[in-house]
Amino acid sequence: MSDGSSFYVTTPIFYVNDVPHIGHAYTEVAADVLARWHRQAGDDTWFLTGTDEHGQKILRTATANGVTPKEWADRLVETAWQPLLKTIDISNDDFIRTTDERHEVNVQLFLQRLFDAGYIYTGEYEGYYCVGCEEYKADSDLVDGTGEYAGQKVCAIHSKPVELLKERNYFFKMSEFSQRLLDLYDENPNFIQPESVRNEIVSFVRRGLTDLSISRQTFDWGVKVPWDESHVVYVWFDALLNYITAAGYGYDDEAFARRWPATHIVGKDIARFHAVIWPAMLMAAGLEVPKQVFGHGWLLVGGEKMSKSKLTGIAPNQITDTFGSDAFRYYFMRAINFGQDGSFSWEDLSARYQAELANGFGNLASRVIAMVTRYFDGVVPDAGVLDAPDQAIRDTEVRVTAAADDAISRLAIHEAIAQVWQLVDELNGYITLQEPWALSKDPANRERLGTVLNTAVRGIGTLAVLLSPVIPEASSKLWTALNGAGAVSDQPIRSAFDWAGGTTVSALEPLFPRIESSESDGSAA
Repeated sequence: MSDGSSFYVTTPIFYVNDVPHIGHAYTEVAADVLARWHRQAGDDTWFLTGTDEHGQKILRTATANGVTPKEWADRLVETAWQPLLKTIDISNDDFIRTTDERHEVNVQLFLQRLFDAGYIYTGEYEGYYCVGCEEYKADSDLVDGTGEYAGQKVCAIHSKPVELLKERNYFFKMSEFSQRLLDLYDENPNFIQPESVRNEIVSFVRRGLTDLSISRQTFDWGVKVPWDESHVVYVWFDALLNYITAAGYGYDDEAFARRWPATHIVGKDIARFHAVIWPAMLMAAGLEVPKQVFGHGWLLVGGEKMSKSKLTGIAPNQITDTFGSDAFRYYFMRAINFGQDGSFSWEDLSARYQAELANGFGNLASRVIAMVTRYFDGVVPDAGVLDAPDQAIRDTEVRVTAAADDAISRLAIHEAIAQVWQLVDELNGYITLQEPWALSKDPANRERLGTVLNTAVRGIGTLAVLLSPVIPEASSKLWTALNGAGAVSDQPIRSAFDWAGGTTVSALEPLFPRIESSESDGSAA
């Protein structure tokens, strides 16, 4: 088990049946902000993401495109999923693919151990199966189809018909873990968050769990069941194990002991897999359950969950090509309460870019650097006696640093940014009230001018450190202009207000340049 200074965070591994949209990128950025924050806090941090490449959906997609499943997966990973990480500036430590040998071999190891322990048996199952979800569906998960699917039962998530399947498979005795799971939820209320997702999961488990079909015979694209190669492992059972196979399970005991357990950041629609099936699997194997499962809300476009099939999917580069990766990261982490559904609109993105990033933060940094350059030839002045307004800024730096760190510990990313933004707003108000341009006109005010600008420089340096996990590119540029010591990403974030910089400032290019109207998306800033 890892000690208290470690932080292992994961995203789901994403299906390679299609290219990523901003819903996938939203999850990536959230996990990345958490990982960057914990790294700057000095915690032993490990950030995992990757791709899920087995299962019937991938097989059908590849076949429809005239290639093998592995060729399809290789193509999508190389041209879409790994480039996504660069597009939105993701700092993952590892990228797991379920076709990696380290994964497949240790999935078989895990499954064999459960089989040897008596948790696996053979049986027959008949039920409605959604290929899109790769899951058998209960009647409560189905709705009546409309339009071309009228008269058919369709998946409530994908709005496509389910298939009636009857198979002889291997089953995992998940029903034996109902009470142990309920005890886990009761003893650790934070295990599943937010509260709305926790309540749904607890209610589901209280109704009683059935055993889980964990193999398939009708197709062969997957990890072979080690004692019966006529079966492949159920794609979800296979995929969930990535969180431990990447961390060293089965081949690097030291790394696994240091990293595990993990904090899982997932969409709320797959929280049940992570908060029910996954901990039950781990309990059966005698392994520690995850530290936490956080099921965030959906990104909505036009009031509906983002979906490629419904043509509501937006590619991340459609945003980053115009606004940049920092604005992408800031917008989705600030505009949406992490854990709730949130609506995306180009108008809101443009408005926040201009008001909060360009005018609020970017203009603040530019003004301070420019005034130090103009009034003190680029030399950061010493502070004299601090008046009440100066001390208030220093106090705010300390207060928002602690408050933001507390919010991050609760995975309230939006709240952490809002706390830091109080310093942005207070610094802007401070400069307006202190009027350094007016102080500069009278030599008798030289010491006061120096104190004001020293306070402002200290403030924007603290902002560079605190905002580095969210807007790393802009923070790095500001840090360079302040001649900060080392890289901004290496600064201890829990004492951001104690940052060390040089005696001079350098020129600062606009952090968030004005954006002209875009014909492609109708946005304007």
